[in-house]
Amino acid sequence: MKLTEKYSGKPAEEFPMLFQRILQNTIRDYYRRQKVRSLWTTLLSSFSPHQEEEYDPLETLEVEDDSNKIHRPEETLARSQVVKLIEQALKILPARQREAFLLRYWEELDVSQTAAAMGCSEGSVKTHCSRATHAVAAFLKSKGIEP
Repeated sequence: MKLTEKYSGKPAEEFPMLFQRILQNTIRDYYRRQKVRSLWTTLLSSFSPHQEEEYDPLETLEVEDDSNKIHRPEETLARSQVVKLIEQALKILPARQREAFLLRYWEELDVSQTAAAMGCSEGSVKTHCSRATHAVAAFLKSKGIEP
């Protein structure tokens, strides 16, 4: 819609580039506005004993029974601080790792859907996600966040 509304007068050969930029900006805007769905203090693979490349720690997490209860203010503050640290860690990731991480864990796409969205193989998605979770875990550890 944005492409046709704002750029209908542009030459047709510019449409793919304009569409790609509009799509990227729309995705970025969405993530800037979206609140974090869940708080991850133990989601990262470096916090687990598993060192396999295909191990995905987020797929093993279960929702706690009290996840909808109201938390004390200090708990809410601590969680929001951890979320801010995770957001900082995501900003320093390489673009492909960040894209894979966000599509898999924020958008909750499976590996094949993520691969299709990124235009790469499922193995690449797994590699990017693994590297991203290790990098975020290392960042959190450097900030004193332990499982």
